[in-house]
Parts: sequence; structure tokens; C-alpha cells
Amino acid sequence: MSMTASTKVLVVTSSILGEHSQSRALADHLREGLAGRGDVTVTERDLIADELPHLGSDELSSWGVEPAERSAEQARLAGRSDALIEELLEHDVLVLAVPLYNLGVPSQLKAWFDRILRAGKTFRYTEKGPQGLVEGKRALILATRGGQYVGTEMDSQTPHLMSMLGLIGISDVDTVFAEGLAMGEKHAAATLKEARQAIDGYLERL
Repeated sequence: MSMTASTKVLVVTSSILGEHSQSRALADHLREGLAGRGDVTVTERDLIADELPHLGSDELSSWGVEPAERSAEQARLAGRSDALIEELLEHDVLVLAVPLYNLGVPSQLKAWFDRILRAGKTFRYTEKGPQGLVEGKRALILATRGGQYVGTEMDSQTPHLMSMLGLIGISDVDTVFAEGLAMGEKHAAATLKEARQAIDGYLERL
């Protein structure tokens, strides 16, 4: 599938390691690969620099109040989710740069998902189960891990991400893994090189 003149890419980063982050480095490599393409616009949402609080009951309940009936505080709280959903819908490709923290996603990324996985907005319940309402989007997961988990029962992160994306209707998902990053410099260098090559290949196919 070729990119069109209106293609917009949203890159979501969530590593707490700053300039030492390998997932951010892969996201940077992707952005560099798109830098010379005038047909692509890239937006980054850094969930560490702009960290979201954990979802609380007041914010959750604000979603169920009609916009015209919300108090100023309810409007502020609901606005978080509304803005994040609008941002997602405005983009064609979602890139998630995701480190593995204790076999799961960073809590900062979970807080983001908690606000975009919203019944009545990005999915709805039907007699046949939930139906995603976010159509025509693609996603790329850039996953970095200290150990090697792909294809094992301990990789609970990948199915979790796939399930959350699938819930809202994003089923066209590609993955790039850089594993074993804590298993020696030589191994890390090799797996990062392979990941960068995989990203290059992905960009060529867009």
C-alpha cells in the first residue's frame, strides 16, 4: 500500500530512560527514515514528557455526562480523553515504541490506552461482542526487551497490545522486536541493527 499526500503518522513513546532508551532510538530511526518524505507528517506524543495521571473515577464518570451538562472540572477531565482520541483519529498510522517493563507495558502507556479505549467512542458493545469504531488505521509496534520472550508464554505484552488495538478496530498491525538487549553489547548491537533494517523495510512498503 502506498502512502498518499495526506498520510499522518503518530509516534507514541513511553520509555522512562530518556536518551538511553532503545525504544526511543528505534522511533528516532523511523522518524529519520521519513524525514525526507514530503508526503508524510509525523507527530510525536511523549508520554513521559507529557505524562498522564492514572485514570480515576471522577474522570471516568465525566465521560458519561453530556458535554453541555458537564461542570468546568468535568469538561477538563473529559477533555483529556477527547483530545487523545481526536489525535488518534486524525492520523493514519500509529507507531508504538514500547519497552518491556515487568512483562507488561509502561504504566504511562496504559494510562494512554485507558483514555482511547472508550466505549461509545472508539468501540461499542454488540450482541456479537465489542466492535471497533476506529477504521482504516495501521499500527507498528517497536518492542524492545532486555531478554528474549517472543514466542514464549512469558510474552504477555504482545497479545495485550494486539488485543487493545483490536478492540478499537486496528487489526493491521506490524511488529519489530529488538530482544536480548541486556545479554551483552555484541548481541544488543546485532539485534538493534536487525530492528533498524526491519524498520527500513517497513517504510519501503508503505
